[in-house]
Amino acid sequence: MSEETLWKPLDWLVDKMKAVGAVCLVGMMGLTCADVVGRFFRHPIFGSVELVGFMATTAIAMGLPFTHKIGAHVGVELVVRLLSDKTQKVVDLFTRILSLVLFALITWRMGVYAHEMQKSGEVSMNLEFPEYVVIYITAFCILVQTLVILNEIKILVEYLRKK
Repeated sequence: MSEETLWKPLDWLVDKMKAVGAVCLVGMMGLTCADVVGRFFRHPIFGSVELVGFMATTAIAMGLPFTHKIGAHVGVELVVRLLSDKTQKVVDLFTRILSLVLFALITWRMGVYAHEMQKSGEVSMNLEFPEYVVIYITAFCILVQTLVILNEIKILVEYLRKK
């Protein structure tokens, strides 16, 4: 199996997650506007605050891998920019390895937490929506983030081997 075949589904998944995140963002806007109009006419939408919270969590989690992939996160590189290209890549590799470990741990702990929430049967206050579903979705998104970081580490290692 070629490496392109291995990582191409990840790129496809990240792209679809970005679209789901965008839909959640539009849904948040639409629901908030409808709720404000409803409140003006004394008919607010029941559970809108919960739904907007769930959609916000999902939008952020779904957008995380794409944002990382295109390098849109804020980074402070004042000192690193002064180093040679190869040293910058080594620092970048070290940072990504630490990120990989961190996100792998977060994925694992969120999965455990979601399972505990599922066993407890805890639901949201108004709509009684099972909160563990959102936690599982977030854990999955962070797993995808971890795979994106792993792919970047592979690319960096290949680059450093050539130099």
